Amino acid sequence: QGLYKEALIQFEKIKDTDFQAMYQLGVMYYDGLGTEKDPERGVEYMNRILNSDSPKARHLKVAAAYNLGRAYYEGCGVKHSTKEAERLWLIAADHGNPTASVKAQSTLGMLYSMPVLKDLKKAFFWHSEACGNGNLESQGALGIMYLYGQGIRQNTKAALACLREAAQRGNIYAQGYLVEYYYTKRFYSKAAALAKRTTENNDINKLAKIADCHPTYVAKGVAIAAFYLARCLQLGRGIKQDQDTAKKYYSKACHLDPAVAYDLERAANLGRI
Repeated sequence: QGLYKEALIQFEKIKDTDFQAMYQLGVMYYDGLGTEKDPERGVEYMNRILNSDSPKARHLKVAAAYNLGRAYYEGCGVKHSTKEAERLWLIAADHGNPTASVKAQSTLGMLYSMPVLKDLKKAFFWHSEACGNGNLESQGALGIMYLYGQGIRQNTKAALACLREAAQRGNIYAQGYLVEYYYTKRFYSKAAALAKRTTENNDINKLAKIADCHPTYVAKGVAIAAFYLARCLQLGRGIKQDQDTAKKYYSKACHLDPAVAYDLERAANLGRI
């Protein structure tokens, strides 16, 4: 925190002649790094960069647009507006340009998967662009879309290729869905082994930071894995039967994502899994 405070002082001195300093200040004020949070000020600096005609601001525009989109989506420093967030993220994504904001491309994939602006073909397009540009979160999302035919024709081979590579790279959400796939195909030993590895680390925020994936989806991935591991333990599928440990994993799934646990419990009660 001390380093942030010193940086803040130095950036303030040169912000009017140095757009990089202005950008860093925008981030620091928005997130409260080295200073009290002042999202309005953070938004002001990002807007100045985005609207500048100076060639020196050009390389920062996509990052500024992404951050402004985040501000509008969160309603922090500005009035909430999903449409304005979408507009700004489209600017930042720049038609999938690999030198633009890959984070914006992935975020658009997520945005178009949500009820407010649901358009799965657009979601697939943006996840494809982001994945092609190296985004891990979108690689996992693509795998799931291929697996269930969401926004694209169902393709198990492509789904497994995406999910396995994403899982190997640390995408916990992809790991959870791989566990589910293995279990439903009755590869119980594979399902149990992967589920056990997926549920070893309880620090969701740390896992999210390492993989640069949203904590919500990390929690979902662990919850899915925990539920199926509990199921394997309860029924002795692919692993030695252990009712007490099964209960612990069921509880873990419920704690991490009650909605996921409820849906899977319902499926189990109906004999679907």
